Parts: sequence; C-alpha cells; structure tokens
Amino acid sequence: MTQHAPVVLDIASTSLTKADRQRLKHPLTGGLILFARNWESRAQLVELTSEIKKTRPDLLICVDHEGGRVQRFRTDGFTALPAMRVLGEMWMKDPLAATDAATAAGHVLAAELRACGVDFSFTPVLDLDFGASSVIGDRAFHRDARVVALLAKSLMHGLLRAGMGNCGKHFPGHGFVKADSHVAVPVDKRSLKAVLADDAKPYEWLSTSLSAVMPAHVIYPKVDSHPAGFSPRWLKEILRGQMGFTGAIFSDDLSMEGARHLEGGTLTYAEAATLALGAGCDQVLLCNQSLDGGAAVDELLTGLLAAAASGHWHPDPDSEQRRLALLPQTAPLPWDELMHDPVYQRALERLP
Repeated sequence: MTQHAPVVLDIASTSLTKADRQRLKHPLTGGLILFARNWESRAQLVELTSEIKKTRPDLLICVDHEGGRVQRFRTDGFTALPAMRVLGEMWMKDPLAATDAATAAGHVLAAELRACGVDFSFTPVLDLDFGASSVIGDRAFHRDARVVALLAKSLMHGLLRAGMGNCGKHFPGHGFVKADSHVAVPVDKRSLKAVLADDAKPYEWLSTSLSAVMPAHVIYPKVDSHPAGFSPRWLKEILRGQMGFTGAIFSDDLSMEGARHLEGGTLTYAEAATLALGAGCDQVLLCNQSLDGGAAVDELLTGLLAAAASGHWHPDPDSEQRRLALLPQTAPLPWDELMHDPVYQRALERLP
C-alpha cells in the first residue's frame, strides 16, 4: 500500500497507555491532537510529547490553541493569549499596531507550544464575525474580510518566526450560520457568488501563505448537498483549482454532528473518513473517541484499511508529503532559554 497516514486521533489522559502506543504505531496514524484533559503541567506535557515522538518520530502533534476561550494550556507559565476579536478592535484604532500585536501573538503562541514539544496549532480562524454565530463569536478577527486576511497573515508571520505552520479555518466560512456544527448540521443558503465575494476571500488572498486549511462542517445547498469538508466541489474545484491552494487539508472532527448525517443516513467513522479523503482532505480528525476505551478509533483505523484494500479509498503520496511538510524544520528553544530570548520577550511586550 502507498504510504499515507491520514488519521489524526487523540488520547484519553496525561500519559500514553499500551493501547495508545499501538494506535500511534498504526500505519494510518499521522497525527495526534491534544486537549485540556491531556494537560497537567509543563513538565508533564514535555514528558508526554517526547514519549509520543519516541513511539512515532514523524507524528504531527497538534492542538487547538488560538487564544481567548480556545486555548488548551493556560497555566504553569503559558501566556493567556487574547481572543482574535481583540486584535480586530485594535485595528479600528491603529491598524499597523494591530498587525504587530498579531505577529507577537503568533510568535508567543508557537514558541511556547514548541518549547513543550507540540508541532502545530489549528489557527488562525478566518471566519468573518457576522455577530450571529455563538461557536465562532470572538474567535473571529473582524467582519471585514480584508482586515481578517491582514491580521491572520500577521499572526501567521509570528507562527513562522517560531518555526510553526498554520491552518486557516473553517473554509469557506462558518461565521454566517447560527447553528454549531458540533451539535447540529448548519446550512448556509447563500449563493456561491456571495460566499466567494466575502467569507472565502481570505483563503484566496492567503493562498500562497497558508500551510493548511480546515473546511467547515456546513452545507451550502446552492453549491453542494454535502458539507464543505466532504465536497469535491469545494475542496478540489474551488480551493485547489480556482484558488490554487497547495497545502494540507484537514477535515474537522468526524465525531461532530455536522460530519455524521450524510448520504441520507448516519455514517460510520470509517465511511465518513473515506468520504472526506475522497473529497480532497489529506488528513481526517477523530476527537474525543479515546475516552471510553477507544473502540471507535480502532474501528476507524480498521475500516480505513479495509476501504484501501477494497479500492474504496486510494492512499495518496502527495497527501503524505503535505502532512510531513507541516512538521517543524527547526529545533525549538527549550523553555528556560525561551524565557531569556529577546525576540520572545519583545513579542510578550507587544501583546494587547
């Protein structure tokens, strides 16, 4: 089988179990996403990430660490980062100071995570702040797509300075719909022209800067009957074809409500993963399914192997290269050195 490790899974606790190690060694496992439940202290996190890398050196260790209410590690030295809306509010007073603060936020975010062995954060949010979405809310920079693009690019510059890639989310835009795709299937009834002219603009403007994109579990019925993350129209034709995006595409969490009710019924995780990969995703996330022993994770890995064997899914070496490209290319500064690093210290001073 062509090498392609498309599954990003999680673990239940603050250290690896025997079952965790077996899943991390599975040929289809390419990443691990950490949550607040995997955090106790910096020393514990460093121990956990080094244990993960010993088990599987090429594994991409990820986290949702945006700032504001979506920040998994916030104690024991981690800086409490502002919600992105704070940067948008700064922009209204002083646009250039806001871009500098955004770069500072990206640098602090990435440097602290990397000092603890975390490779990658799913940030920035590129959704527009229409004021209606409770799940997006202050995670968005601004209502104006131009402001979002420039602040996101500044944040991404900060990530890059600390040796970390980025992930724009949630393509083509989750900010307009009220429903939360964690618990419902949001539907955005606007035309393709309307979405492309507004919400999707940051993806077009940042097409050469983004290293990864995460599509929304939102259905745009005037474009496709499938949510964007399961739609070849959105991912292959529009994102890759029209916008020229060349980076990695991550599905959003397959256990979310918006990912399961497709094709007129409820899909298994393996069926949902096969559909997402076929639509153009390079990686699929399955989150919070390790908590009850991980049977669902094992079913996904086994089901995806069977799908490859039967020809329902074709592993893609290009996808694997896009995953490997997200691994840091430089050594991180250890925490004690980071605390004395003038670039990091200056970034701390520039945070809003």
